[in-house]
Amino acid sequence: MLIPKKVKHRKWHKPRRNNKGIATRTNTVAFGSFGLKSIEHGWITSRQIEAARRVLTRYVKRGGKIWVRIFPDRPVTKKGSEVPMGGGKGTPDHYVCTIKPGDVMIEMGGVPDDKAVEALKFAAYKLPVKSKAIKR
Repeated sequence: MLIPKKVKHRKWHKPRRNNKGIATRTNTVAFGSFGLKSIEHGWITSRQIEAARRVLTRYVKRGGKIWVRIFPDRPVTKKGSEVPMGGGKGTPDHYVCTIKPGDVMIEMGGVPDDKAVEALKFAAYKLPVKSKAIKR
């Protein structure tokens, strides 16, 4: 699973979920021929990224090349079960990646068109945001 090696701040503030803005930097297919583009806002955990990556590699039987364009760098804290109120913020539990509409999350290359689109569709089932397969 993907986690940062070193972080500047162990615990981040929780953002306001006003879901504003669209992706401007990672909104085109840059490496492969096909990409999985998000349609809505959301958080994707490192476990979900790994699950989607496994689906792709298994579907194409380890053929072609896959690029994961997102990285979970935002720590999410969680307090233990049955912990009383107070006592400060919980410990970092897992890491997530913030997704905006238009982000190209995963790319593929070296695979036939129909197989790539089908594989990306199956990978989209593993992610919590609505997404679509796009061609370069």
